[in-house]
Amino acid sequence: MNITPTIWIITIAVTIAFFAYEFFAHVRKPHEPTVGESARWSAFYIGLALLFGVGIGIVSGWRYGGEYFAGYLTEKALSIDNLFVFLIVMAAFSVPKAYQQKVLMFGIIIALIMRGGFIAVGAALIENFSWVFYLFGALLFVLAYMQVRGHEGNPADNLFVRLARRVLPVSEEYDRDKLTTKINGKRFVTPMLLTIIAIGFIDLVFAIDSIPAIYGLTSEAYIVFTANAFALMGLRQLFFLIGGLLERLVYLSQGLAVILGFIGLKLVFHALHVNEVPFINGGEPILWVPEIPIWFSLVFIAATVAVATIASLAKTRGDAAKADRGQVEGEPIAKAKDSH
Repeated sequence: MNITPTIWIITIAVTIAFFAYEFFAHVRKPHEPTVGESARWSAFYIGLALLFGVGIGIVSGWRYGGEYFAGYLTEKALSIDNLFVFLIVMAAFSVPKAYQQKVLMFGIIIALIMRGGFIAVGAALIENFSWVFYLFGALLFVLAYMQVRGHEGNPADNLFVRLARRVLPVSEEYDRDKLTTKINGKRFVTPMLLTIIAIGFIDLVFAIDSIPAIYGLTSEAYIVFTANAFALMGLRQLFFLIGGLLERLVYLSQGLAVILGFIGLKLVFHALHVNEVPFINGGEPILWVPEIPIWFSLVFIAATVAVATIASLAKTRGDAAKADRGQVEGEPIAKAKDSH
């Protein structure tokens, strides 16, 4: 792809403009979005992302279009996993519904900034050191294993939050959506700021698996950035739209583990194909190793997301049906006990 500095500047400016509009039009005045509002804006941002991918395919070729769609789908799935952890954090800090939009907005902006930094570093490493593909592949295998284990510990009680509590005076109550407040003439930070700090730390952790994952699908920094930007756009609305559904996606972590493991394998295959490491095949490329085509990656990732979603909903529906049957069967016994 021939991406000029002008295209980069326009892309970044438009991205900032979208987030600025989001803040001033929807977030600045605290309120809980309706389902209709969330659905409309979620559909708008997803539609915009798909149109952008079609535009890349038409202008730069469908190889790059396929890489964008595979990257976007992977980043969107990982972003939904972000939402699950955001939900845990906001529940831990008891963030009022009306203020959750602001927390999400700050969290998404922090995520985009963090990923932007990782994208720049990743692009420089890939361009200058082919051995980094081995490193990224190994990292994705580790992250896939961690996904299988699921979310452990309390994400609201991380290192940055504990440090903030030690250094900063923290109030016990929220003061609307303010980050700081005055109590008896003394300035305190509110739980709102602690929540944003917790989410910022989570964004850092998720950027570590997000960027190597998409660099396993494309080496184009522009595609990596735009796929990430579009995956994060509309995430705030998606949170309120599928908030109840998040808890039903019980196999999401396993699905993401399969995707990360697959991309890790793809990276290792590519590393062997362009090998320059002296102690592997004498520093020569291993050309018989297959290169996984992007169309197969796209189909595999889409199928994995679909299977994980369908299996999750089937399991939760089955568990709910069993619970209902158990209650119905238990009623006569309970009534008989009451009569005695």
